[in-house]
Amino acid sequence: MHYPTPPVRVWVALADLASHHEWMQDADAVHFLTDQTAGVGTQLRVPTKVGPFRTTDLMTVVEWDEGKAITVDHQGAVSGLGRFEIRPSIEGTELIWSETLRFPWWLGGPIGAGLARPILKRVWGRNLSRLGERLSLTDL
Repeated sequence: MHYPTPPVRVWVALADLASHHEWMQDADAVHFLTDQTAGVGTQLRVPTKVGPFRTTDLMTVVEWDEGKAITVDHQGAVSGLGRFEIRPSIEGTELIWSETLRFPWWLGGPIGAGLARPILKRVWGRNLSRLGERLSLTDL
């Protein structure tokens, strides 16, 4: 997703992990399990819903490259890695959101993951649009 916003403003929004539920449609809230709220080692619990499916996403920040990238290790029922990467662009900022997820057998395993992929891409695309709206309306 491209934003007509300087990379530093996009980073400020991403680094504020506590506010992610405000623009992530699938996240109900963000609860920190550690005293720290930023950086490698930060642990979070995020009640998550996509349509009728609900789960608790347990995450640990495993990469925090200041101003450039955040990677989390999902350790809940759905596991894997999620990463935000910021790249300066002619338009302002390119934000790349990638997820490599593994579904448990009771959510269909690899078949469930394959069926969920287009739905999740749509949800994440809307989340990125909501982040863009937030960036354009607020003075971070």
